[in-house]
Amino acid sequence: MANYVLVHGAWGGGHSYDRTLEDLTAAGHNVLVCALRGLGIRQSELHPGITLSDHADDVCEQIAQAGFDRFVLVGHSYGGMVITMVATRLGARIDAICYLDAFLPLDGQSAWDITGEAEHDWYIDKQRFTPGLLPPIRSIDFTVVPGRVGLHPLLTLLEAVQFTGEEAKIPRRAYVFASGWQPTPFTPFRDRVKHDPAWEYHESESSHHVMSDQPQQVLDILLGLAS
Repeated sequence: MANYVLVHGAWGGGHSYDRTLEDLTAAGHNVLVCALRGLGIRQSELHPGITLSDHADDVCEQIAQAGFDRFVLVGHSYGGMVITMVATRLGARIDAICYLDAFLPLDGQSAWDITGEAEHDWYIDKQRFTPGLLPPIRSIDFTVVPGRVGLHPLLTLLEAVQFTGEEAKIPRRAYVFASGWQPTPFTPFRDRVKHDPAWEYHESESSHHVMSDQPQQVLDILLGLAS
């Protein structure tokens, strides 16, 4: 039996992992779906001052509350920023880390640093009526739903991750690239890890919502990381 910690992406909430939670639990594992302040079921806590560090704090606190000593850490999309920061704190306790079509920052990088002009224009232009808070990017892919999908704090995308050496203690690393989502900001991360023997690389014929599009593939990958 393994412990899994699942971190969702920007604008959304833990409901994105509903199928993954069900599948991992049915396989006999313990699963923590983290709730990030200001997002999803915690939308009532939203304010412009929320940072990436705050979201990493949320995950670390919930891991402590769950009593997990060792665990597999998983992040989707923006969740890749969060799990990277968590890894700089708890790396020695992480059995494996998995990026599900997610941002993969290097030391000193923020989400701003690893996105392009289209994302930057959205980050700046779309907060004019809600300073410090952003509506869902690419509205064709996201719909605002109270308690599930809503505004996202800009500061989480501007704060950089600082490596501590803890992150280097994680023995297994996996990246899942969704090949069916275009244009995607994640191609540089695919290219970085695809042929790196330190990484387990997977491609998924899915949209960005890989957990719902290819649930069996995601399950198989996560189960493999705990074996």
